[in-house]
Amino acid sequence: MIAHDSEGCDLANPKNWRTRSSIHVVMDGYHVQVDAAPEFRLQCIRNQIEWIDTFILTHPHADHIQGMDDLRRFCDMHGGVALPVYSTELGLARIKQIYPYAIGERPASTGYAAFRLAEMPGVLETPGGTVSSTLLPHGGLMSLGLVFEEKSSGRKLAYFNDCSEVPPAARELAAGADVVVLDGLRPKEHPTHMSTPKAMQTAVEMGAPQSYLTHFTFHIDHETWSAKMPEKVALAYDGLRLSL
Repeated sequence: MIAHDSEGCDLANPKNWRTRSSIHVVMDGYHVQVDAAPEFRLQCIRNQIEWIDTFILTHPHADHIQGMDDLRRFCDMHGGVALPVYSTELGLARIKQIYPYAIGERPASTGYAAFRLAEMPGVLETPGGTVSSTLLPHGGLMSLGLVFEEKSSGRKLAYFNDCSEVPPAARELAAGADVVVLDGLRPKEHPTHMSTPKAMQTAVEMGAPQSYLTHFTFHIDHETWSAKMPEKVALAYDGLRLSL
């Protein structure tokens, strides 16, 4: 927290140094990037993200959209063609407002970003597998909840970030997931996010073999809250890598 020196997490623990939330999913070699935080460039460098085939914006809040200009590098790597970008209707409208220079089939110049926009379908078919979507309540707008299923293995990952609850339709979509990732913002209730205790309870109810909570404020100390997690529920952290 900026200009804050009390009642926070232990900064001696590297797992308490957090950038804004996003996820990079690889299914049979096909790379899907979900959201681009203001730190997106540094996240890519630190985690050796060297290729993106498709980008999905879950919702148009600043902490998820403000790093999209740095997708320009991946447009270059694709030979100067637009990167497929999927979002909600509101998300696409906000991208057009913030990045009008990047909308089109090719970059305006070498080194520029270019986005080929499309509304996220119920099921997005990719060479590596499917990405199913559902809408999650997030204050005054709806955020995309995503379920990835790899073609070759059938392994399934549910990513339900930025939501105040996980509705029945989303829980049904995530049924059978090997891993579920849930929004667990802070200990106290919040109008647009699940609190950490509510996310813990939701994870138990959904019953995945493994669940992770993410999108924390400085109120969540990793060691302290890890000790409070139910069985098969853990806290995510920057740089976490999973192989399903």
